[in-house]
Amino acid sequence: MSQPNVTELVRMWISGWTVSRGAADPVEQPWGWTIDVGAPAREVGRHVLPEPTEAEVRKLAGATTAPTTWLKLFAEDGTVRPWLGPQWRLAPPGFLMTAPLTPEPPALPAGYTLTTWTRGGVLRALVRSTDGHLAARGQAGLAGPVAVPDQISTDPEHRRRGLGSVVMAALRSGAYEAGARTGVLVGTEDGRALYTALGWTTHAPMASLVLEPEKPGEGRLG
Repeated sequence: MSQPNVTELVRMWISGWTVSRGAADPVEQPWGWTIDVGAPAREVGRHVLPEPTEAEVRKLAGATTAPTTWLKLFAEDGTVRPWLGPQWRLAPPGFLMTAPLTPEPPALPAGYTLTTWTRGGVLRALVRSTDGHLAARGQAGLAGPVAVPDQISTDPEHRRRGLGSVVMAALRSGAYEAGARTGVLVGTEDGRALYTALGWTTHAPMASLVLEPEKPGEGRLG
């Protein structure tokens, strides 16, 4: 069976990402999707382009005026950065990754507890130390056969103890039990190393750019 192309993988990713973040349903566009997120201080919305072209990106950027609008472009940073003006800030890159989901439960190190639960289509995993402190966490948006792990983090005091792997295993197993069979995520540079070691495959880079608010006294050049 042939593997899904990048556009189909991005479609799968946003199907679960929107559930995880409580965002609006994606709106299909000729070049990809627009998603209303509704968190103005961080992200009012995003435009997702699985196969960006310079003409499309320049036209879209020229028509965008709302600060904290993001462009998620599945291409190398160095390719897309010259297409946009300085008002668009380049964030660290991401990487589109997939893995088959498996039902194996995580192996929890001594001195920690793991709790998982699902509410509103979002599966959550929480690792605490024996004194009740947050050690690691993560969540996954469930979208039928697809699960999208999201916001995986480990507290600095508890790193290098395998807790990120515990969270990912809990999400993979819980998502499998919920009926999902494919995991799709966009990981950071650091996360990519962990996910690769856990059997995830990288399919494409993702450049992220956000429209910065205007500074007092500045006007935006056309």
